[in-house]
Amino acid sequence: MVKIIVNGCNGRMGHTVIEMATESPEFSVVAGIDPHGEKETSWDFPVYQRAAECREEADAIVDFSQPEGVVALLPWARERGIPMVVATTGLDEKQKKQLQDAAEDIPVFQAANMSLGVNLLKLLIKKAASVLGSGFDIEIVEKHHRMKKDAPSGTALALADALAEVLPRKPDYVFGRQEKDRRRADGEIGIHAVRAGSIVGEHEVIFAGPDEVVELGHKAYSRRLFASGALKAAGFLKGQKPGFYGMEEMLAEVM
Repeated sequence: MVKIIVNGCNGRMGHTVIEMATESPEFSVVAGIDPHGEKETSWDFPVYQRAAECREEADAIVDFSQPEGVVALLPWARERGIPMVVATTGLDEKQKKQLQDAAEDIPVFQAANMSLGVNLLKLLIKKAASVLGSGFDIEIVEKHHRMKKDAPSGTALALADALAEVLPRKPDYVFGRQEKDRRRADGEIGIHAVRAGSIVGEHEVIFAGPDEVVELGHKAYSRRLFASGALKAAGFLKGQKPGFYGMEEMLAEVM
C-alpha cells in the first residue's frame, strides 16, 4: 500500500488523482492540501489549507497545484522526508532549481507530462529528427482547455528540448508568429498554443520538407491518464534514495 498526500486536491487533477487512488487497492489517500481548504463529503481523509497543519505519515506527495504551491511545499516535504511527485507545469528556471536542491534530501519525481504515450512521442520525434535532419522545418502545435494558464505547455517545451538534443545545430524557439514580418529562418522550431473549450491535451509535431510532410502527435481524451502516471510515479518513489527522477528512470525500471 502506497500512502499519498495530494497537494492541490481541490483542482481538476487533484480530484482525478483521488478518484483513481480510491479505486485502486494499491494506494491510499491519507490527506489533502489546498489553500481553499474545502473537502468533498465522500472523502474519508482530512484536507488542510497549509502543509504545516498536516501530521499524517505518507510515502509520497502527489502535486497537481500551481508553481508557487510547489515551491511553498518543498521546505515542509524536506523537513518531513516525504518524496514528491511534481506534475505541475509552468515552472520557471528558479523553481526548477529549487526542485533540484530539494532532491539532495528527498526523492523528487518531475515530468512535464505524466502520459506514457507522450513520452513515447518524445522518443519517436527524436528518431524522426535524426533521420530527416536539417532539411525539414519543424513546428509544434499544442491545444488545451480554456482554463489552462501557462502557454506554451510544459509538454510542448519538453518536446522541443528533446528535438534540440539530436538536431545538428541548437534551434531557436519561436513562440507564435504574429507581428513577425519576415520569412521563416533556418534552425527554428515554431511553438504554437491553442486554448479552447474542454480540450484535455493535444500535441502535434510537424516535420515539413520540400515535397513531403511528416506529422507525429498525441491526443489525451481523459485526465485519468495523467493521474495514472502520477500514481505510478508515487509507487516508483517509495523506497528510492534522495535524487531527481523522471519518466525515463521509471520506464527503465519497468521495461
